Amino acid sequence: MDCSTCHNEHCIIKRNSRHEGMKTFMDQKNTLQCKKGQSFIIEGAPVHGLYFIREGKVKVAKTGLNGKEQIVRFTTKGETIGHRGFGVGQFYQISAVALEDTTLCNFSTEAMTAMLHQVPALTYDLMTFYAEELNRSETKVKKFAQMTVREKVIDALLYINRKFGQSRELLNLQLSRKEISDFAGTTDEQVTRVLSALKKEGLIITKNKKIGITNVDLLRKEISVHNYFLDS
Repeated sequence: MDCSTCHNEHCIIKRNSRHEGMKTFMDQKNTLQCKKGQSFIIEGAPVHGLYFIREGKVKVAKTGLNGKEQIVRFTTKGETIGHRGFGVGQFYQISAVALEDTTLCNFSTEAMTAMLHQVPALTYDLMTFYAEELNRSETKVKKFAQMTVREKVIDALLYINRKFGQSRELLNLQLSRKEISDFAGTTDEQVTRVLSALKKEGLIITKNKKIGITNVDLLRKEISVHNYFLDS
């Protein structure tokens, strides 16, 4: 798939694809098709470059205490995956699983290194991306320390809404209670109780396994003291 036909203008590769020197590397790109539920990065596996999502949704996770999965973030088209292993280690520190049928672009570590040496604009974009990621990580650590269980679940729902939006009053990302708890840093039981309370209060609705937010402003107000909007 040619980067020139890609519509993901916020992808750092697409954004820099017209720079002199980039064309040589476009032929080195690999394209992967992943089915829903398929892993394409396994935690602890050798690093084999960076991934950029062309279409689809992906969850990025890390193993925590007692082997519990901690979902680090959810990603969608135009976003980068695998960057924490690039340039600093030989093994991935995270895992990545497709949440729906997903198309990925992959550049090897060697190709990325050569690009960064030859295209300063790409190097700057990647440096900015790392800075933003660090800010999000620090914000999340702070929130985990200060938020109640209810606030953590609300924050997770608002994050999903900002990231993927809603259609027909339901979030455009269907997650299990376990996945919500793994992202919010709580337990399945706590998530179930909070969702039940929010539903009784008329702040959310549920349909089958999907969740919809009926009053975004009230949920924002409830956790506004934590500056939820910093974690986009």
